Parts: sequence; structure tokens; C-alpha cells
Amino acid sequence: MTATKDINVGIVGATGYTGLELVKMLVKHPRFQLAYIANSEGDTTINELHPSLSGVCEDKVEKADVDAIAKHCELVFLALPHKTAMAYVKPLIAKGVKVVDLSADYRLPLDIYEEFYCPHTDVENLSHVVYGLPELFRQELKSAKLVANPGCFPTSAILGLLPFMSKRVADTPIIIDAKTGVSGAGKKLSEVTHFVNVNDNLFAYNPLMHRHAPEIANKLGVDFEMVNFVPHLVPVTRGMLSSIYITVEGDFDAEALLREHYKNDAHVRVSSKPVDMKNVAGTNFCDIYVQKKGNLLFIASAIDNLMRGASSQAVVNANLMMGLDETMGIPDIAYVP
Repeated sequence: MTATKDINVGIVGATGYTGLELVKMLVKHPRFQLAYIANSEGDTTINELHPSLSGVCEDKVEKADVDAIAKHCELVFLALPHKTAMAYVKPLIAKGVKVVDLSADYRLPLDIYEEFYCPHTDVENLSHVVYGLPELFRQELKSAKLVANPGCFPTSAILGLLPFMSKRVADTPIIIDAKTGVSGAGKKLSEVTHFVNVNDNLFAYNPLMHRHAPEIANKLGVDFEMVNFVPHLVPVTRGMLSSIYITVEGDFDAEALLREHYKNDAHVRVSSKPVDMKNVAGTNFCDIYVQKKGNLLFIASAIDNLMRGASSQAVVNANLMMGLDETMGIPDIAYVP
């Protein structure tokens, strides 16, 4: 029996890569009807923005308008830059529309957000937002009106670290060496992401002070000074691999602890071999590997930065918010080879 697509949803910010990934999932979703697509300019179609969608989805792209969103949608995904997103959230929540915000605007407490980003213009909604990592806040997500979708690096790092935080020696550094594909920088061209700079190259950026570091620290409940996070750009299109090092105490089987922690989580896979980007490409899986040597713990965590790190995690959150199975419509077969 074919399910009825009876829940109208929309996307604001359909021009970028995360917008594209949202469209790809929502047009195939058993229950969500993609009823509204918008960007900042409108007057185009989704397949003109993303020719790969021609013959699959050729819907009109509107100029984003709060009243139109509220008229057509029960829930909307905001795939917008920080600061821009919160300008939409406030009136949308007031009109009763549920929101999954993929920006950083609601991920952090006010003081930390304003230290690392900009002045916040919607403080009221910070009081009830739910952080959209199901492995941490699954129950809270089921009744949420506003969800802050986690950043890609925090998703990878937090999922790797969560099972072992009780074993970590207090006040010792958390070292996260992360690699990401170029799509994480977005669709806009820049000198840094130019082909001739990225191809056959590898380099760190914003070492120790990247804006995802305070998000990792805040959600793990540790001081920012304890998190030593260094992201690197690698010459691949998509994917993310975090190599994490912490000091632990006690005699325990790290892999057994990891398996026990995630035994009921559909989108975390524990591997007995070091994980890689390819096996999670195009899926919502987070693959995790752990190795212990004395009191040193090495954790490797792999995700697709555009999917688990953004769009597919957003759809999982929307599923939970609308009372659906969290796995509904979520890709689970990787782009291999």
C-alpha cells in the first residue's frame, strides 16, 4: 500500500548543496509533500538551479515569503546562512509553522553565540529550541517546534566522544583532527576552494578557533579550553572524517562500550576496522571505530558532511517532530564505488 503524502513541508534556501540534498529526499519521502521551495530571489525553477533534478522535480522556486510559507507548510527547512535564518524563524514560529533550522543561529546559548557569531535578534526562541542530534535529544525532538540542526563537525565529533566521556580523565585535552570535503564550504566560489588550490593539496584552516569548537564543547558539557579542534580541507567533494584523541582511566573494552551505547540507534554503525568517508557517502550513517592503547583512546568518526552533517539529519529531525519513524525516507545505501 502506498502511503499518503499528507504533510506539507517547504524549503527556504534551495540554491545551495544542502537545499539540493533536501529536495532529493523530500520528493521521494512517503509522507512529506514538498509544497513550497524558495530562495532569496525566486523567479526560477528548481531544475534550473540544479539541472540534475530535470525530469524528476521541476517545481517553481519562489522568492521567500513568510506568509506564503505559513499558507503552504506545516514544517519548513531553513537552509540559510546564520543571521539570515533567525529573521525567518521568529515570524514563522509565531504563525505556528514548525522549523528545522540548518544554520548556527539556535545551536548555542546566547552569550556563546554572540561571542563567536553576531548579535542575536530572536532571543525569545532560544528558550525552547531543541538541539537536533537524535542520539542526545530524541524524546525532546518529538515535541519540538524549533530544532537547531547540528553543525557537521560537531555531529561527527560528538557522536564519537559521547560513549567515552565518563571514562575521560577530568581536565585533560580533547584533540579533534578533522578532514572535510570541499562541499562543506558551500556553493559560492572562493580563492581557498578554487580547484587549483584544493586539487592535490591538504591544509588546516581556523585551527583551534573554528566556530564549531564551542558547539562541541557546549554539547559535551566541557570547557571550551579543553576542546582542541583543527579542521582540514581535503580534495574530495563530500565526506568528513574526525580523528579524536582523549586520555581515559580504568580497564574497559572500548569497542564493547561503544556497541552498547549505540545498540538502539539506527544511524550509528560501529566498525571493528578504521572507518572511511566512502562507506557513508550519501547516507545518514555515522560510522565509528575505537582503539585503546594504555590510557590513550583513539576514536575515528565518519559522516557525509552534506547528509548526516546537514540535510538527512534535518529530515530525521522533521520525522520525529511530525510523529513519524525517524528512518522514514532516509537514504541508507552509500555511493560506492
